[in-house]
Amino acid sequence: MGSPGATTIRKATLHDMNAVLECLRSAFAPYQHHYTRIAFEDTTLTQESYTRRLKEMTVFVALNDSGRVVGTLACNVIGEREGHLRGIAVLPECQASGIANQLLAHAECELAQRNCSHVTLDTTEPLERAMRFYERHGYRRSGKVGDFFGMPLIEYVKELTAKR
Repeated sequence: MGSPGATTIRKATLHDMNAVLECLRSAFAPYQHHYTRIAFEDTTLTQESYTRRLKEMTVFVALNDSGRVVGTLACNVIGEREGHLRGIAVLPECQASGIANQLLAHAECELAQRNCSHVTLDTTEPLERAMRFYERHGYRRSGKVGDFFGMPLIEYVKELTAKR
């Protein structure tokens, strides 16, 4: 169980790079053996791909009460009224503490404010716990399965309700 305390969500900056990369690597480390080298690198990012993601997406970080990055999630608008999520991760010692819930709610709010009517995300079969998390939050399999460097990539979708 994660540690208690206040969590703050804010947009990530270039200065957060090392902390975000560490968060992604440690969160996905238990699954690394399921991934090809390229798939794992694409999931956990490099310095170059982090910089690119900051330019292409809104990247959020969750900070604990001492200012440490304990979680991350990226989102962007990819089509007409379609938001997309990528790279949700929480440090292993902070999982099951509500941080992922907060990051997800924050990203969904951001996408709703940008006029998205629905949100998609992609995940891989080894991430069963993540799939249960998404389903608990209203995401459903769309039926689309793509290829992620030789792994099945399962698309999930959620309709956003209009906030007035």
